[in-house]
Amino acid sequence: MDLYRWLLKKHIAPYLGGVPIGKLSTAMIREWRAKLLGAGVSVSVAAKAYRLLRAVLMTAVEEDKILARNPCRIRGAGDEDAPERPVLTVAQVFALAELVGRRPVGNIRRLPAGGYRLRFRRHGVFRTSPEVYGTRAEAEQALWKMADDDRADCHHDRRYLALVLLATFASLRWGEVTALRRCDIDLEARTVRVRAALVERSTGEILLGPPKSRAGRRVVGIPQVIIPVLREHLSIFVKDEPGALAFPGSMGGPLRRGNFNKMSAWPYAVRSIGAEGLHFHDLRHTGNTFAAASGARLRDLMARMGHDSERAAMIYQHEARGADQAITNAIDSHVQAEQRGDEDDDDGQAGVLAPVG
Repeated sequence: MDLYRWLLKKHIAPYLGGVPIGKLSTAMIREWRAKLLGAGVSVSVAAKAYRLLRAVLMTAVEEDKILARNPCRIRGAGDEDAPERPVLTVAQVFALAELVGRRPVGNIRRLPAGGYRLRFRRHGVFRTSPEVYGTRAEAEQALWKMADDDRADCHHDRRYLALVLLATFASLRWGEVTALRRCDIDLEARTVRVRAALVERSTGEILLGPPKSRAGRRVVGIPQVIIPVLREHLSIFVKDEPGALAFPGSMGGPLRRGNFNKMSAWPYAVRSIGAEGLHFHDLRHTGNTFAAASGARLRDLMARMGHDSERAAMIYQHEARGADQAITNAIDSHVQAEQRGDEDDDDGQAGVLAPVG
């Protein structure tokens, strides 16, 4: 419902809100869609807005009898041809987990005469860069370059390390992993119990509700290779109470999807591993791909992924057999094999960190 309100307010009402419903024509709808795409709105969002408008106008035709026919008659306008999402390698997953939350220590200020200058901290002492940058973005990019070259100190909030690894290797959605409580993670049994999901509304309100689908309530195996990371995370960042959030924000409340990229420096982390444009949900896509590579049966993949429909799970399915523990063990073997390969390959990606016990 929040999505519909947002689409109406952002992409429909500003263009068509002043047109009487009886005056809407297919030509107007075509022009409106062209303006959306011309303004940089993605094909996916434009398709969602078109489908919403089409549904509203269909009600005007079939139920209210206001219109003789629906003017939304543009072939393919409601289709979403989303590009195939990227799948990370095991090395990239661990490298990303280590980089998320790392930010250079410094600030950027605008000069009275124009341009921008940055201050940065190195070895605990703040210094001012002599360069003047034309834009804030250029200054920010320079600050990150200094951090990459060890010429500026960094602050590293490591609360996100376990979040990235668990979301990937247990195939969890954002709302599912951020809703987890301490009692949902069983390190001895190596399982995580998914029984709720957090939803952030457009108003900023965060609601706790059921998972996305009925099949979303599930118990998922955790690969042994990330257990030490989870154990350390629980001991450092999570309160002792069974009901404490497993992945709290810096102020103790739930993580917010709306500011996660900024707080975790996600764009810089994904760029550093060669995966610019990667979304958090792509971690689940990567985990699903790893699970499918285990050769599990369709219904076992559906159970692990929390899918009600076979169609979604079939996207990842490869021929084979097995249940969730077998899938988890296969993911463990896959991770360990790729890490051994990295150790034997002197030309492998530099700086990739593996989990330690």
